Amino acid sequence: MNNPINDTWYYIIVQNPGTSSEQFVGYLDKETKATFIPAFKTKEIAQQCFLLMPKDIMNEKYETQAIIKEDLMDQAKKNNYEVFLLNDKGTMLEQIS
Repeated sequence: MNNPINDTWYYIIVQNPGTSSEQFVGYLDKETKATFIPAFKTKEIAQQCFLLMPKDIMNEKYETQAIIKEDLMDQAKKNNYEVFLLNDKGTMLEQIS
């Protein structure tokens, strides 16, 4: 059983939450050509950065959600994505995966 005290949580942006087309928001880094999922330490940082991110707010819904590190890593690996920790300005701080 997981020990909740030692679990690491991140915040991510989810597109179309609660629907059959729900997915984590991911991006392509134009310089490195790496595909990645942006992750954040707090919900507030995620929401601030989300304002700067490219998105289709006319056709899609978005939501900030908390996710345990192991689940995030599993989903990223399955879909050939890296995971990067970003700050509120969208600067990559470190690679998580």
